[in-house]
Amino acid sequence: MRSRPILASFFAAAIALAAVHQAAQAQSPSEPRRGAQPQKKAEPKRSARPRPDQATQLNAMFEALKLAPDAQLARQIESRIEAAFARSGSATGDLLMTRAKTVIDAKDYDLSITLLDSLIELQPNFTEAYAQRATAHYLKKDIGRALADLRVVVAREPRHYMALAGLGVIFQDIGEEKRALDAFRRAVAVNPHLQAIPEIMKKLEIKVEGRDI
Repeated sequence: MRSRPILASFFAAAIALAAVHQAAQAQSPSEPRRGAQPQKKAEPKRSARPRPDQATQLNAMFEALKLAPDAQLARQIESRIEAAFARSGSATGDLLMTRAKTVIDAKDYDLSITLLDSLIELQPNFTEAYAQRATAHYLKKDIGRALADLRVVVAREPRHYMALAGLGVIFQDIGEEKRALDAFRRAVAVNPHLQAIPEIMKKLEIKVEGRDI
């Protein structure tokens, strides 16, 4: 079906979201008391949920995306949003994400899923890890698991337009055309500059809602 290669292109774009921008900052440990053994501190689990300042920046970027006057500016804003989504909040998480992306590109989907499973266990709040795992599941033709992961993504971040678009195409593939149209509409409401989606929506609107007389 024509929708399947379209979804593959969405997931290919989702892979690109794994670009890492987190640099590990070395912190000097406090000097231990003389004669005392330095204590090792376990690295705390980090949350990939945006901090208040990051959330404010994301909100501003999404507003700017809606108002972008042309496709070129929209692409720039998309890149900034996607980079923000891709930040895991830890050097370990970034490394796992980068490795998962590499093996997805190499078509080793089983290994990518294993890596992403580990990443999700380490950082269960890292929403983009679920988006990337959905990519791997889809490319393995495991539509059920891809759908489950995408639902997690949009439940946590309703503005994740790539996940919404992916949901739309999966629903279209399984014959749920009304739900597909709803998912596409939600995606375009967040990002009016998505390519290919308006054409798909027009065809779905005729099927679901009927042709205007």
